[in-house]
Amino acid sequence: MIVNKEDLNQQETANAAHPVYPQIRARRLRVNSNLRRMVRETILTPANFIYPLFIRHGDDFQKPILSMPGQFQWSLDRLPDEIRRIVALNIPAVILFGIPEIKDACGSDNYNPEGIVPRAIRTIKDIAPDLIVISDMCFCEYTDHGHCGIINQIGDEHYEAHLPKGYLLNDPTLELLAKASVVHAQAGADIIAPSGMIDGMVGTIRSALDANQFQHVSVMSYAAKYASGFYGPFRDAAESPPQFGDRSQYQMDPANYREALKEVALDVAEGTDMLLIKPALPYLDVLSAVRKSYNLPIAAYQVSGEFAMLHAAAANGWIDLQRCALESLTSIKRAGADMIVTYFAQDAVRWLEGKS
Repeated sequence: MIVNKEDLNQQETANAAHPVYPQIRARRLRVNSNLRRMVRETILTPANFIYPLFIRHGDDFQKPILSMPGQFQWSLDRLPDEIRRIVALNIPAVILFGIPEIKDACGSDNYNPEGIVPRAIRTIKDIAPDLIVISDMCFCEYTDHGHCGIINQIGDEHYEAHLPKGYLLNDPTLELLAKASVVHAQAGADIIAPSGMIDGMVGTIRSALDANQFQHVSVMSYAAKYASGFYGPFRDAAESPPQFGDRSQYQMDPANYREALKEVALDVAEGTDMLLIKPALPYLDVLSAVRKSYNLPIAAYQVSGEFAMLHAAAANGWIDLQRCALESLTSIKRAGADMIVTYFAQDAVRWLEGKS
């Protein structure tokens, strides 16, 4: 092998300018726990967490969600005690999912002022007016077909013969999203979070809120939401599995990265105040790219499947739940999330405070 003396000289100069071992020993900053804490780059605090709640009609109802240990469906009369626990832990926000008494083709409970989520918003605000209430704005929990809006069905007033039967109709769904968003804002929601990946949802909701004097209500768009297999336990919790097909005609293909940046750009142009990436852990590359491209606050949703997998592995003795849950949450924040929607929120606060 021929060695170029000029290349060697350049390498020696570079090494002198940027010393390596033994002059540099990275382990010096890991000597003890206090030093590691002093140089820690990513810090989790209670302010990072958004806690999901599932609310349903009924009395004295706290139904365990079997696939999500420690999670429940709550009736309105049992909700106050849970809200007080959340506030006591300094968790700043909750996001609400409603399970109505009656489901229909257009999800009318979602835009009924006496629907389950508007009633829950009022209940929460009476107890904890400073707690941020985020309304997940979608129709899958409210429709009898389990899809996120109006479906193209023969005989329906919205039926469009040139589109496939079972296709989600975009613009009629936008009309309902606008209507429901105003109802939820009237009930006291601080943030509307459209999650159906419907084209134009941010602009439509923003216009409806502004036209009804809710300029102060924020929009947090599920800007990149993937048609993920990690949602299974959530569909049990929200009782919202599709009755036919799946949601890949409107949620994103898990294989696509550039498309996520396009979707985010569209929502930013339409005036979203915050962005949300869902799921979190399998899409940290997308989260990181969005963080580098936009200065808006960014949330990531550590979804039910991520939560359930960690619990299942811990139940089998394969991992330490606390350590792995906090590691997972830290990785999400490190990738760029300012806020994390997580079912671990209450436990994570206790763990961070050194409580079991």
